[in-house]
Amino acid sequence: MDRTKILGSIVALLVLTGCGPRPIYVGSKNFTEQIILGEITAQILEHRLHEPVVRRLDLGGTMLAQAALVSGQLDVYPEYTGTALTNVLKQPPQADAGRALATVQSEYEKRFHLRWLKPLGFNDSFAMVIRGDDARRRNLHSIGDAGRCCPWRLGVGYEFLGRPDGLMSLKSTYPGLHLEGSPRTMDLGLLYRALQDKQVDLVAANTTDGLLSKIDVVVLTDDSHAFPPYEASLVVREAALKLHAGLEEALSALSGHISQDTMRKLNYEVDGNHRAVSEVAAEFLKDAGL
Repeated sequence: MDRTKILGSIVALLVLTGCGPRPIYVGSKNFTEQIILGEITAQILEHRLHEPVVRRLDLGGTMLAQAALVSGQLDVYPEYTGTALTNVLKQPPQADAGRALATVQSEYEKRFHLRWLKPLGFNDSFAMVIRGDDARRRNLHSIGDAGRCCPWRLGVGYEFLGRPDGLMSLKSTYPGLHLEGSPRTMDLGLLYRALQDKQVDLVAANTTDGLLSKIDVVVLTDDSHAFPPYEASLVVREAALKLHAGLEEALSALSGHISQDTMRKLNYEVDGNHRAVSEVAAEFLKDAGL
């Protein structure tokens, strides 16, 4: 058999056995914002690199996604600086966004051989939210202002109760904030309904929640910095950067292009208007010129 036939047989065998160029594996955690960011990442890679991309979205929590990245089951996924510091690196929260980013960049490279890219452009931290009419009637703008009012019925998600940067940090940073009874715990999706129905007066939400741009509520300024920065960035395996030419450049094109207001709108398009994630991601990339 001549060389041409041998080469053809090898190529045919590779195709039949599923071998060939390794796809780029894009992941996300299991909530709307993460799935949107994962889909945006997957689409920009398909458009710019013209390589196969495998989506492993809606995986689960932080430690599951982190383990998948370290083991090579994922090549890239979106993460938040505050989460990386406290949940993965087991370090105390940092109030300074620049220091938090520098710490996770250095430690992730040293410990895991993972590269943190420049932030996407928004901060998804905890947000203390009240009804708009309460804010206007009492002239409330900050959590400190709320501490000078009557007791608040607080509604929270389950995670907020146990995290060191959640309820514990809120209470220690704002000892004058009076809470009526124990916080009411509920699924995150029910917080705004409970607030509107006056079952609670104050909720621990997130700064990029889609409903913040759609209903009459006010996000109280965290004037004493109870909650650390949670800047979103893409985290990518260094091995993947070496394997796929142009990968870092394609991913970095997203840095600085997703503002907090933009992320709120994207979240609302999926959760509020029930649009397909793939459609919302494609529309964002087109509108952003990416």
